[in-house]
Amino acid sequence: MKFDRKKLTNQQLLSFYKNLLLPRLIEEKMLILLRQGKISKWFSGMGQEAISVGSALAMDKDEYILPMHRNLGIFTTREIPLHRLFAQFQGKASGFTQGRDRSFHFGSKEHHLVGMISHLGPQLGIADGIALAHKLRKNKKSTLVFSGDGGASEGDFHEALNVASVWQLPVIFVVENNCWGLSTPSNQQFNFDSFTQKGPGYGIKTKQVDGNNLLEVYHAISEASKSMKKKNEPILIECMTFRMRGHEEASGTKYYPKGLQDEWSKKDPVDNFERYLIDEKILDKKTQEDLVVSIKASIEEGLKLANEEGLIEVSTDKEVSDLFSPFDQKSIAPKSDKKSDKRFIDAISDGLRQSMEKYPEMVLMGQDIGKYGGVFKITEGFVDQFGEERVRNTPLCESAIVGSALGLSIQGIKSMVEMQFADFVTCGFNQIINNLAKIHWRWGQNADVVVRMPTGAGVAAGPFHSQSNEAWFFHTPGLKIVYPSNPYDAKGLLNAAIEDPNPYLFFEHKALYRAISEEIPEDYYTIEVGKAKLVKEGSNLSVITYGMGVHWAKDIVSELGIEADILDLRTLLPWDKDAVAKTVKKTNKVIVLHEDCLTGGIGAELAAWISEHHFQDLDAPVMREASLDTPIPFAPHLEQNFLPKERFKTKIKALLEY
Repeated sequence: MKFDRKKLTNQQLLSFYKNLLLPRLIEEKMLILLRQGKISKWFSGMGQEAISVGSALAMDKDEYILPMHRNLGIFTTREIPLHRLFAQFQGKASGFTQGRDRSFHFGSKEHHLVGMISHLGPQLGIADGIALAHKLRKNKKSTLVFSGDGGASEGDFHEALNVASVWQLPVIFVVENNCWGLSTPSNQQFNFDSFTQKGPGYGIKTKQVDGNNLLEVYHAISEASKSMKKKNEPILIECMTFRMRGHEEASGTKYYPKGLQDEWSKKDPVDNFERYLIDEKILDKKTQEDLVVSIKASIEEGLKLANEEGLIEVSTDKEVSDLFSPFDQKSIAPKSDKKSDKRFIDAISDGLRQSMEKYPEMVLMGQDIGKYGGVFKITEGFVDQFGEERVRNTPLCESAIVGSALGLSIQGIKSMVEMQFADFVTCGFNQIINNLAKIHWRWGQNADVVVRMPTGAGVAAGPFHSQSNEAWFFHTPGLKIVYPSNPYDAKGLLNAAIEDPNPYLFFEHKALYRAISEEIPEDYYTIEVGKAKLVKEGSNLSVITYGMGVHWAKDIVSELGIEADILDLRTLLPWDKDAVAKTVKKTNKVIVLHEDCLTGGIGAELAAWISEHHFQDLDAPVMREASLDTPIPFAPHLEQNFLPKERFKTKIKALLEY
């Protein structure tokens, strides 16, 4: 193996060697601890250390790196305290996830690291967002993100590279090509010779390097990073290497052809660099031995500190409270009495515009939201006021864009992502469920992201533009869900959601956009999140609903001459238990109405909670009415049959007469 030191000094080369040796010695110790049952799992990076160490050495310490399973050398080169690293592996309180996640599934703002999740691909979109923040702030920094050759088969890889190229983002995409995805060889993962063939298709520069050659990796990353300080553009670097051990230790390596590991062992990055330094008389045997003794002592000291730490003290309150970044909302009243008549859609646009004025770095992202103003024209005129950098048309790639929003949040920038239709959120589902919702609970990073969701039926748009999908997310801890029914609430709750540094899904019923209007304040204002609103009072029964259900309930109660409480939940997560309890105790008869399908809908949770906690207050069973348990049909008369409005009339009469 040939090494080109270029202008590196002897002292630098010795420092590089120390950084290379540390993760190897840690791993040797971890494999012993694994066999002893002191750690539960281990993903080996043995034989691939040059990629991690070379990359980390080449990047500025305040530049973000997004590592993966086999990148122990990233964490050690960034000088994470070993006792905290070992505590992380053992599920101890001083670990970065406080026992909530394992191995390298964590990040550290202090060390400018963002850890992976098990789904492999989503961190690529996050890197785009971090790099976008650099570009917007013109601070001449790059971001480095890893993918394995197997993980590069995921759609996130395509989306992230495409976005980085279209937006010309300073991202270094490093593909660790170790030739295997668990037991699947490369020729069963992809049908090309090299990832350098991928880059040109995206308009991205590419380079292939020997991933076992520390200096070759270092120089390639260093050159890419320096280039990005002069010109924003992404680059893909393929590092050829081999995974000497199993995907994780339990997997083994029996699937490897005989002799393959022996061949690759000759290319061992630690042994070869060590021989190079000895041959160049930069390192002698005694110095090397002393260094091993010193590093092993530091490892033992770190383990001692981690081992002395007791088990985490279980606290249910803390587990729940850590779901969200602390935020004490203080509702803001409008500064003046000025009001004007605004449709539902105008109120949303007004709130979004005023929030953009309030937060000068805030970024809006979505398909066609730029000059076109979005398919519903909510952002019409925004580009003229705020510019294309802050009001960004996106490619058709929901996952990468939600990931980019999280990347912006890591850099302290608020963002709003518009789903063109709520139905399309399925393409960004993983980012919302497993990144936005869990990241603060896992390692304390907030997700300051609002995802706007034009939703609902009644406009004859068929099964892929009309779904009510709020229940998909209602089950997910770590999200906040808002669903206003009128212009006043829409503006005030949207502003409140944007103020809060936590992840929101903001549902907007499309059929209400231009169908209703009311006088609302012209000034900026917010409404308390988590508080329901009694929109009509009566003593006969209670209707608990939200969104379009509020309007159906008001119409039908009036038509039937029923005196009823109509409670508009407004916020679905967290929902207002106090308001629900109050109306149940008042009328003693309850029906829950929503547009979503019946089975597994939010009404099921409300009915169960009322029955469990307020059974003694009920004079009748808690009833529910909702849409059919089918997809939404296109033909208007079929759609009306799907929706619950007519069935609600029958059900509410039955409840009244019970």
